[in-house]
Amino acid sequence: MKTIESAHASLLLIRDVPAQLAALETMTTPALVAAYRELYGEPTRTRNVPYLRKRLGYRVQELAYGGLPASALAKIAELGDGIPERWRMRQAEKAGLIEAPPPAAEPRDPRIPPVGTVLRRVHNGNTHEVLVCAEGFEHAGTRFKTLSAVARHITGTPWNGFLFFGLLKKPGDAPVTEENAA
Repeated sequence: MKTIESAHASLLLIRDVPAQLAALETMTTPALVAAYRELYGEPTRTRNVPYLRKRLGYRVQELAYGGLPASALAKIAELGDGIPERWRMRQAEKAGLIEAPPPAAEPRDPRIPPVGTVLRRVHNGNTHEVLVCAEGFEHAGTRFKTLSAVARHITGTPWNGFLFFGLLKKPGDAPVTEENAA
């Protein structure tokens, strides 16, 4: 009974392929990025809409009609080191030879101090303390995504957050060292 149900589901998927491909043409960039994550199981590093549409179109057809034939996979295996590393890793994951790597964390800006650091700044006679968190910053019980948002909240005007909190000096200023930090 399961084979009949899976065959019926496959038939519905195949019938729906033209509609899925047509839908790609009207999708926005965030929708394409979300679809990429859903179909490939990993985030994309690009926001190039034509490229995403091509990749997603291929993936929809691959899932509906099947992947590369065995002869093509054999040729790829024969080429060995001549194919890109990323592609070889994906093939090994599919074959169950290796575990999928954990999703990569977004790199942290090296200018941001370590989590738990408290930044202090005196502005208009008031001392403001900002806690560096793993996902942004906290000031007076409010979470902010960027230091610039905190500086804007404090001053009411746009500021470069790194400059406002003394993490970045103006061009031409002496670099911050322990001797001239105070």
